[in-house]
Amino acid sequence: MTSSLHNPPTTTTTITAENGGPTAFSGLHPDIIQAHILSRLDGPSLASTSCSSTTLHQLSSVNHLWLRVCHSTWPSTTTPRVRHVITTFHDDSYRTFFSQSFSVPDIEDELIIQDRPESSANYLMWALHAVCVKICSCYYLGRKQWIQVNSTSARPRELISAVDVHYRNEVIFSNVQESETTSSWFQSSPFRIDMIDLKDVISTTIKHPNDDDTCTDLIENMELSWILIDPIGRRSMNLSSLKAVSVQRHWLTGEVQVRFSSILTVDRKRGHVQCEIVVTCGGSEVGEMQVREVSLEMEDMDGSHLNGRDSLVILQKALEGKRGNNRGNRGEIGKKRYKEFLEMRRERKEKKLRREGALDVLCVAFGISIFVALGIFCFV
Repeated sequence: MTSSLHNPPTTTTTITAENGGPTAFSGLHPDIIQAHILSRLDGPSLASTSCSSTTLHQLSSVNHLWLRVCHSTWPSTTTPRVRHVITTFHDDSYRTFFSQSFSVPDIEDELIIQDRPESSANYLMWALHAVCVKICSCYYLGRKQWIQVNSTSARPRELISAVDVHYRNEVIFSNVQESETTSSWFQSSPFRIDMIDLKDVISTTIKHPNDDDTCTDLIENMELSWILIDPIGRRSMNLSSLKAVSVQRHWLTGEVQVRFSSILTVDRKRGHVQCEIVVTCGGSEVGEMQVREVSLEMEDMDGSHLNGRDSLVILQKALEGKRGNNRGNRGEIGKKRYKEFLEMRRERKEKKLRREGALDVLCVAFGISIFVALGIFCFV
């Protein structure tokens, strides 16, 4: 028999919040969670937290949390015009706006492959068929019929651009531009949005790049966001790659052009288009960098700039389309898509040269056959 003197009874003490012990997370008051925890998170972290539990989802869906996230991420959203437009989106307006503006527009993953034979023998037959189709389809109608949209919704009558440029997490430029889209001048002119007037410059405290090393520094530390907003359709999307895809320095003037890019899909037949954003920087008299130009243009896979009408159709399709899942780094995704677009453009140019070569051979052969036939007819 075992004596109780050798095995004293075990005593369990429960430590609770009342006597100074730790408290479970679920035991915290919702106001404390919102004010001291959720309010310190950035947008992606707040979105991930909302997926953790039903309680956190409810607490993370409060509109003022997402208002703070939008304003801290994009200072341009603090302007009265943009704030008013965001409030018209949905009940959870700022959360919806962040979801649409932070994610990357979705594109086709597969390369656009044209139905063109690779062998030389079949290429001549394809070229002859292309000439016949070109004539029969009245190709002289031109680019007016280049793009069509299947959407039944109304075209945006106005586009709002909210642009923010950061360098080492500090804002160096922030502006909002409203562009009307109904005039004949917009429809027929090359599509272009300028955020800075020609005579204006934005001064910064950054040293102007004077060699390749400082240009590389801009690639690593400059970030740009270009949010395009349809105020009538209550939609938005971000057209920037976030990180620069290329930096070029002019050898004579010393101006530096920092390029950002976004690739959008037209369809599998016509391929993709590029939304190219260019930030042009120059040096001041004291050697500080000045932002002189922030512009947006669109060009197709042949390098031709699109007009306002064609650009508006593509942008409307992208605004109504799906968003990417943002797996991985957004900047790396943008650079990858940019490189793939350049590769598709190179392949398209090579195919075009082969096609023109095949058409030249066909025309020469046709001319020689006509000449021989006329000679035979004259001497017979």
